[in-house]
Amino acid sequence: MDGTTLGLRLRDVTLEVGDGAGKVRAMDAVDLDVAPGELVAVVGPSGAGKSSLLAVAGALATPTSGDVQVLGEDLGAMRRRGQGALAEFRRSRLGFVFQSGNLVPALTAADQLRLAYRIAGRPGARSFDPLPLLDAVGMSHRADHRPGELSGGERQRVGIARALVNDPGLLLVDEPTAALDRARSHEVVELLAARCHERGIAVVMVTHDHDVLTHCDRVVEMIDGRLAQVPDVQ
Repeated sequence: MDGTTLGLRLRDVTLEVGDGAGKVRAMDAVDLDVAPGELVAVVGPSGAGKSSLLAVAGALATPTSGDVQVLGEDLGAMRRRGQGALAEFRRSRLGFVFQSGNLVPALTAADQLRLAYRIAGRPGARSFDPLPLLDAVGMSHRADHRPGELSGGERQRVGIARALVNDPGLLLVDEPTAALDRARSHEVVELLAARCHERGIAVVMVTHDHDVLTHCDRVVEMIDGRLAQVPDVQ
């Protein structure tokens, strides 16, 4: 598949962090393709480089070497145009889902989405209606509730809706089930998979939760900064 059609394309990507004797190779010659409408899970032990992969894919970290393309855009070339270009690209084309939703405590579910819409620079921010998107994740009935009034699963659903506000081509998801019980974990990842497939969004999900891998299209394992394909988990 041509790189211009991929949600994410990593080629021979290496990321070294630290200095001197403390230098660590967090990513070691990593190759990865993620197609539109594909949910790829990244598993592996703590410290294996999974979060580094998300940071590089999300234009939050600069690789030491290698090529990164996101939605057909060369991040290296974009970086040479300045950090402003990268920031604008993240706001307008990427979505991020964090552990426990990472919501603003003082804002209602609806206002979380309104704020994200304004930050993304979308037109018509004053007239933006968050209810259809909240309804799509089963949360329109909780639109006026703040994070402290929501369960862990509900917070994650709001976090997913917020990440979809800018209609991203690539969604990067960090441990979405870390604070959830088994039933809620399955609900959240099923929702991610459904939105991924319906909207043609490329999704990379880092997880330690092997119970939810059956909802994923593909699983790769990261160990000591290197990626390996995992046999079919379906």
